Amino acid sequence: MNFRLRTSKKAEEQIKALQNSVNLQPNVLARLAISVSLMDSNPIDISLHRDQNGLEFNRVTLTGEYDAIYKALIIQHTGENLSDEDYFPLYFKAHLERGVPLLNDIYNYAGNYEKFVLQLSNMVVS
Repeated sequence: MNFRLRTSKKAEEQIKALQNSVNLQPNVLARLAISVSLMDSNPIDISLHRDQNGLEFNRVTLTGEYDAIYKALIIQHTGENLSDEDYFPLYFKAHLERGVPLLNDIYNYAGNYEKFVLQLSNMVVS
């Protein structure tokens, strides 16, 4: 069982840029990115995310007491029953990698922290 994942170098750069702009820690931004990815109903392509030269995250840091909820959401999104090894880090990382550029686009469109948070909250309500 794997308890760590590494992002791509590109995701690391985008997370650090967002961190500087919105003053949120990388683990918080990672969870937001996964949430944004899960809102996209398109299937996730796990084969696209092989680069592991970025940030390292511990599973507990990212999911904590909500690990079972994250797993259930990702299983629901894929429509398949996933083993623990497939769920983390494979599908979890794929959602993180897809969500980071989406999150970055949301911030760039919003232009500042307050509008960024408002935009994210509107996505949840919609």
